Amino acid sequence: MLISLCDDNAVERGYIKSLVLRWAEGCGQAAFLREYPSAEALLFDYPDHCPDLLLLDIEMPGMNGVELAKKLRSQADSVQIIFITGYPDFIAEGYDVEALHYLLKPVTPEKLAEVLDRALVKISQSERKILVPFDGGEMALPLREIRYIEAQRQYSVIRTGSGEYRVKLPISELETRLDAFFMRVQRSFIVNLREVLRIQRTELILRSGENIPISRGMQEKIGKKIIEIF
Repeated sequence: MLISLCDDNAVERGYIKSLVLRWAEGCGQAAFLREYPSAEALLFDYPDHCPDLLLLDIEMPGMNGVELAKKLRSQADSVQIIFITGYPDFIAEGYDVEALHYLLKPVTPEKLAEVLDRALVKISQSERKILVPFDGGEMALPLREIRYIEAQRQYSVIRTGSGEYRVKLPISELETRLDAFFMRVQRSFIVNLREVLRIQRTELILRSGENIPISRGMQEKIGKKIIEIF
């Protein structure tokens, strides 16, 4: 899950960040979090860094959180928005931007975890999928669940957290159906960069503990790609 946290107060930002990362660790959810001190800073990064979830303070100097949310929604953005505020006065405006929830400060770990659970369900329901031939029909696999794809002669093996799927499609064909979070790291391997824990000279270490070989000279390219998209 890609998460953006926008709050002009550094102390509040650090507190919410710690709660989010604790929640992610507790439920086994990979979470990549970017922090922003203002709405303008987030817009500068957008759309190169489009989050799945936005935790957004409302009262900020310059553009406030509601104005930012309206700008994102005007671009048909599907990000799940959670407003964080010290005042309940803005709640009515949240209906215009289809906010998932309002959290009143001070935010408790329990309440934030409850709302993050709901956000995760919403994101899972709307996330992009890939259609692959399987057992005489077609199966829709969420891209987020794919750890990596390995070429095996005329077949490709798609490995996910729940199992693996052997499909009669060349890896080059599958590559065209993936999003920007996937990268061909070696002739026979495409990796979901969300799953990368560590980059070494000759291999990647995934969060699952699996080792994926990479081509010579790919270490720096992979690192740059991860910085660009996250």
